[in-house]
Parts: sequence; C-alpha cells; structure tokens
Amino acid sequence: MTAAPEQIDVLDEAREQVLERGVGLSEAQVLKVLELPEDRIPELLALAHEVRERWCGPEVEVEGIVSLKTGGCPEDCHFCSQSGQFPSPVRSAWLDIPGLVRAARQTRETGATEFCIVAAVRGPDKRLLSQVRDGIKAIRADGNDIQIACSLGMLTQEQVDELVAMGVHRYNHNLETARSHFPNVVTTHSWEERWDTLKMIRDAGMEVCCGGIIGMGESLAQRAEFAVQLAELEPDEVPLNFLIPNPGTPYENYPVVEGAEALRTVGAFRLALPRTILRFAGGRELTFGDLGAKQGMLGGINAIIVGNYLTNLGRPAQQDLDMLEELSMPIKALSQTL
Repeated sequence: MTAAPEQIDVLDEAREQVLERGVGLSEAQVLKVLELPEDRIPELLALAHEVRERWCGPEVEVEGIVSLKTGGCPEDCHFCSQSGQFPSPVRSAWLDIPGLVRAARQTRETGATEFCIVAAVRGPDKRLLSQVRDGIKAIRADGNDIQIACSLGMLTQEQVDELVAMGVHRYNHNLETARSHFPNVVTTHSWEERWDTLKMIRDAGMEVCCGGIIGMGESLAQRAEFAVQLAELEPDEVPLNFLIPNPGTPYENYPVVEGAEALRTVGAFRLALPRTILRFAGGRELTFGDLGAKQGMLGGINAIIVGNYLTNLGRPAQQDLDMLEELSMPIKALSQTL
C-alpha cells in the first residue's frame, strides 16, 4: 500500500509563496489559515508582519474620515445605521463647508496623509458633487495639502470623470462581503453594481479603496472567498471593518467578533493581499481592545483610521498615535504619498 503524501503546512506554504515571492494565497489556502487553531495565531501574525514589512515597508498610513451627508440613505445595507429603511437613531444631516474645512485641518494636524469625504447615498446627485467640489476648493484655500479621498456610493462614468477633475486621489467603495453572501446583506443593489463602479475608478487612474465588514453571518469559507475576490480587484487599500451591531439595524443583536477570530482574519487577509494597504477601520475598538489592536498592528496591518467613524465613536486620535510610537512604527509622511 502506498503511503499517503505528507500534507504541507499552510504557513510553510505561505512563507515560500507569499513572503518570498509576493504571491497571495488562494481561496483554499486562505480558508486553511482561517481554520488554524488558536495556539498558532502568534505564528500566523509573525509571518503576516514579515510579509507586510517585505512587500509594503515599515510605514503606517494614517487617515481621518468625515461625513458630509449623514443618514437618510435609501439603500438597505443591513449593517448600516444610516439606512433610512431602519428605525435607527441616526437622522439625516449635512455638514457645511466650514465644518468640512475644520475637520480636514484637524485631520492634517494629527499627521494624517488621507482625508476621506463620505456621504450616505446610493450615489451622488448634482447637489452632493457640488458640495464636494466646493469643499475641496475650500480645503485647498485653507492651505491644506492633505490627500483627498471620497466615498459617495455608486458612480456613473461622468461622475468618475468629475471626481478626477476635482483632484480626488482615492475612492472608497466597499464590496462589504463575499459575492455569495452579499444578497443576505443588501437587497436594493447588487454586488456587481459595486464591482462596476470600482472598475471605472481603477480605469480612470484614481486609487481604489475597497474592503468590507467581518461578522455579518458569513462562513469562514465566505471570508476566504471575499479575500481572494478583493485580491482579484487589486485594490490599493483594503479597510478591514468588524461589525458594530448598531441599534435599529437588522444586525443589532449579532455578536461582536471575538479577538482571536479577528486576529486570524487580519493575518489571513494580509497573506491574501501581500502588497496592499490593509487598514484597521470600524469596530476594532469593540473587537480588539488596546492589546488586540497592538497585536493586529504587528500582524499585517499598515494603516489606521484615527478619531471617530461615521456614526460610531472611535478612540481619541492621540491614543492611536501614541500606540504607533510605542510600537516604533513610523507614520507615512505626506511627501511620500504625492
């Protein structure tokens, strides 16, 4: 009888494939990483950190975000407290241009290189694009040279061209979850519609920021599916959010992702996306706490949102800046991003 071939350990595979050659893991390999026992998490995070250092360098990109138009969104994204279809406590509101300028100035003062203007909409209308245009002009008139990103929903080609003309550096449009799971999360538009917007953004020369939310009832196999779908898109940045069970949303009673599971996810996504900016975004405070956040930063993360999120409080920016200093992680300078 012929002996069964010895099974190769997935982290040994990743060391040769990802660390040495910069080739991301396949879907089957990512699933194996997500299924690793808890006692192997430190080994996974150490490898993910090596991959990040090898293919992205030591710098950490710092970003602030602000909501230009909050609440009242017509879409039914089940995780989102800004949907007008759910009885959440968030109400529709607009931020004026002076408020936008102040937020950009405060973000720049933290040392951040990115400032993202966000609106809770299906896609921008003429009024919203006019507000964004006027806001960017006012930010520049204030002497602020920070890079401007936007997240305004699904776009037409004409709108993509307008944003390019405004000088928008990067566009965020999250796929949110695996294609197979998306219909369970959103029913008012399709995963493919989001994908089409992202391809237009890429083709127009803007940087692509695209990630999602972990903990929305997806299986481990679907997390692996999502990681490789993101890799296929080749985004410049992937924001990794962990579900915040917001009151009034269909997911208000979903459990918070546990720390060990979240750390496995961070490591797995880094091994699937070795050359991508991987950003800590919403939910990390609930999921990780201070110690876990440090472990994540040493497990493949190389970017962070400082301050508050759209409708959820974050940590004071200085706490995150102090954490980066404690970890001896240099903040990416604006001059290096231009």
